[in-house]
Amino acid sequence: MSVAAMSRAPNRAQTVFPVLVAASVCHLLNDMLQALLPAVYPILQGSFDLSFAQVGCLTFVYQMTASILQPFIGHFTDRRPMPYSLPFGMASSMAGLLTLAYAPNFALLLVGGMLLGIGSSIFHPESSRIARLASGGSHGLAQSLFQVGGNLGSALGPLAAAFIVLPRGQSGLAWFALAAVGGIVILSGLGHWYRANVRTGRSAGAASARHATLSRGEVSKAMAVLIALLFSKYIYLASFTSYYTFYLIERFDLSTRSAQICQFVFFAAIAAGTIAGGPIGDRVGRKLVIWVSILGVLPFSVVLPYSGLAPTIALSVIIGFVISSAFPAIVVYGQELMPGRVGMVSGLFFGFIFGIGGIGAAMLGTLADWKGISFVFSICSFLPALGILTVLLPNLRGSEAEAGNAA
Repeated sequence: MSVAAMSRAPNRAQTVFPVLVAASVCHLLNDMLQALLPAVYPILQGSFDLSFAQVGCLTFVYQMTASILQPFIGHFTDRRPMPYSLPFGMASSMAGLLTLAYAPNFALLLVGGMLLGIGSSIFHPESSRIARLASGGSHGLAQSLFQVGGNLGSALGPLAAAFIVLPRGQSGLAWFALAAVGGIVILSGLGHWYRANVRTGRSAGAASARHATLSRGEVSKAMAVLIALLFSKYIYLASFTSYYTFYLIERFDLSTRSAQICQFVFFAAIAAGTIAGGPIGDRVGRKLVIWVSILGVLPFSVVLPYSGLAPTIALSVIIGFVISSAFPAIVVYGQELMPGRVGMVSGLFFGFIFGIGGIGAAMLGTLADWKGISFVFSICSFLPALGILTVLLPNLRGSEAEAGNAA
């Protein structure tokens, strides 16, 4: 993606698709590198004789690093944009991957996980701001295009682990440093575009820290509800992200490669749902999308732990598609609640899902050691019921913030 192709400034009428595509491609590369860590858990478990609790601890360290840093980075860059921080973040992810590839012990695995987390904490707030800046007013569409790159990267992680890392062992992770180098090049071009257009973004975004028609208390209540919804969504997804392959291997006696392919199918369904969620939210309203995507998963999630192999795969596809449509809507809804805090809101939400995913993985890993992996999927199946909290969200539909082409 050339810098010239990304040179057009954003405006209210025109979406800058070259920038969105470039941001999405980098999101794909970033999240593919991040997804390699949980995808190679079976390899690392065999190499280092890890317990489920240690697997959960590794996920906790990685995701908490990203969780703690992201809101602070987003808040800082709301006031002082840093266009060239993005390639630095990708370089940190590359360093983490290389550390994981050659780590001789569990302690250095934790260091590699921390470096991956730092890279992700830098990438998400700033790149999410670029997506909004290039949206031309179609915020849901832009957020979906941006996020689907990450979903595709997450889907490619298990596939890459199955066909590239698994035959070569732990050191096979080092091959993906080449993908990180490509990401650094593209992100340098995005940084150039961002630097050229950030003044436009500042003047257009010189908005109040909260929605014009809501009180500070109403905004705080709505943000708390969004956090609770993300809690239910990502604790549930933590069971799939960290333990779905183990569940399939234990319950259905699948090979590691077959289980990783099934996880790829699940992540592909998440990518498809993400594409759908943003544009639908632009048309029918974010609140309706949030309603359907979280609470609507409940009938499928409660049936999955009692199903055979084929129904389990089919149900996982439905669950992945439906539940993933919520996140673009939640991010844009939060940005519209606090229009002057785009980076902070993005960092808060991305950071929270990393953190709660890490806590969830650690808790679920300990629970799996105690009660078994099948019990984990049974108990987590009721989490989407928290989607009922959506009723507490104010209806922004019809306001300037929810209008389909509002900037």
